[in-house]
Amino acid sequence: MIDIGGENLPKAISTKSGAKLGKYYKKKGVSLNIGNTLKQVYSVLNGKPIINQIDENTYEVIIKYPKKFCPIGGSYNPSRAPIFQENICIPYTRGFLNELFPQFITKSEILKCILQNNNKSCHYILKLKRKDTNG
Repeated sequence: MIDIGGENLPKAISTKSGAKLGKYYKKKGVSLNIGNTLKQVYSVLNGKPIINQIDENTYEVIIKYPKKFCPIGGSYNPSRAPIFQENICIPYTRGFLNELFPQFITKSEILKCILQNNNKSCHYILKLKRKDTNG
């Protein structure tokens, strides 16, 4: 996709796909708790998520997989890690969370990635910032 449509194409598709899943969750009445919601999403990818709330606006997210293989990006390839992180992983999660929690702006800081570190886990910090409602 990146070769054909440039970097913005996969970002747009990932964001839209995440938002679509978020709409589905809302329609099904899934609990609107950030930690539990993220656990459900990553469990579907065969990951075992650990979500730690660091403070009111910050979460540590660790997803452990059975093998050194990312269900989105594949196996170890450090040169491709930033492409997948910036164009697929982060936009997908952002689209998903923005649909369910529109009162927040999200930012992700990836600490460990299977593609980058050749391990069995994805580890990132999710930061939430409440949107200014004073318009």
